[in-house]
Amino acid sequence: MKSNKLSIFEKVGFGAGDMAVNVVISSMMLIIAFFYTDVYGLKPQDMALLFLLVRLIDAVTDPLMGTITDRFTTRWGRYRPYFLFLAVPFGISVFLTFSTPDFDYNGKLVWAYATYILVTLMFTAVTIPYISIIGVLTDDPKERLSANGYRLFFAKIAAFLVTIVVPMLAAAWGEDKLAQGYQMAMGLMALLATALFIFCFFATEERVQYEPDRTPFLTQAKNLLQNDQWLILTGVCLVGTIGYVVRGSVAAYYAKYYLGGNAQTLSAFLATGVVAAILAMVASTWITKRYCKIKLFSRSQLLVGAISVVMFFAVSPGDRALAFVLYFLLSFVVDLHAPVFWSAIAEAVDYGEAKTGKRASGLAFGGISFFQKAGMGIAGAMVGWLLAFFDYVPDQAQSEFSLMGIALMLTVIPGFFHFLMGMLMRRYVITDAYYAKLKRGEALPASDATDSGNLRPSTP
Repeated sequence: MKSNKLSIFEKVGFGAGDMAVNVVISSMMLIIAFFYTDVYGLKPQDMALLFLLVRLIDAVTDPLMGTITDRFTTRWGRYRPYFLFLAVPFGISVFLTFSTPDFDYNGKLVWAYATYILVTLMFTAVTIPYISIIGVLTDDPKERLSANGYRLFFAKIAAFLVTIVVPMLAAAWGEDKLAQGYQMAMGLMALLATALFIFCFFATEERVQYEPDRTPFLTQAKNLLQNDQWLILTGVCLVGTIGYVVRGSVAAYYAKYYLGGNAQTLSAFLATGVVAAILAMVASTWITKRYCKIKLFSRSQLLVGAISVVMFFAVSPGDRALAFVLYFLLSFVVDLHAPVFWSAIAEAVDYGEAKTGKRASGLAFGGISFFQKAGMGIAGAMVGWLLAFFDYVPDQAQSEFSLMGIALMLTVIPGFFHFLMGMLMRRYVITDAYYAKLKRGEALPASDATDSGNLRPSTP
């Protein structure tokens, strides 16, 4: 199969799609917990149950959407049409999720469930095609890695807008009506996401063609479960997302209560994490040109665990300067892995095809998306339950016990999950050299290569 180079314009268009996706991902990972407790008015324990129960829907919708994209193609391609036709419904669902109706508590709880379910369904319908499309834009692993670098850079821009601009606009537009301010600010973000998806549709081209897979769903699932490298990535995705979301969800609480900051401090603290993550995207692309990407992935996440412990013990309440420095360092190291992970999924799909003779691209990406959202649900529930356990009370001075809990939730607790992530990646074997041999038909998948005496993949 001939490799394909991507133009800068197409990489920007591809990245625009992830910027649209991350309007939701960033809001779900970074601000929705704070919004639900401090703006919308949900009790932490009710918020926890909401996050957990709604994510059960993904157990059905994610694999189903992956199967649909595997089975059907159109004159516009297999994945691109969803960006065009679902862009507007996607934007509407985001707007409604951050709307606060004038209901009693039970009515608001029902509204929260209804809108959160809607945005989850719309998110699935556009995200599964989006994360799958990299496999048909090009079959060149270096181009995939480069495209994912663009993608993740734009994703962090979305994170910047959601976590920094949205709270500022909400405060400015909402004045004493903060709920209305968040609705207006996220409405603007929803409009931007709609436009970005449409731009992604027109800017990209599906070059690599595969025959639609007509294999029954259960057979595809059985084949996919034989892909040991894909299974490793699902574990990595689950534990990594839990760590990322717990930390991100608590950052606003940490800045406001543990550091004793005002709205400007909160914005600056969140901006520090986002800027560090953007710089990590650039650094990761540069480092992986000279250093094994799998080693970078594993070792960076192990280092996150160590930095997290240092930050917990080194930073005292109100110690803003040291907190900003260590949070920048932590956020930078955390995101060094991101471009590697998303390019690794497409390579794991090719690995699975070589191992089983069957290709289940849509289901593979759908499965990854399910584990990502399962991690988001588990993490969201953890945040709610932990806030309740540590006796958190919204918009009031917190007890020493509550402050310790918030500090643990920003550092040690998510750091543990990133440490697990790094340990799992030590078992991942698809390096650039091994993948190149696999594409040329010179290497068998890892488990088969060991048995037959053929090429053994190098491990980090």
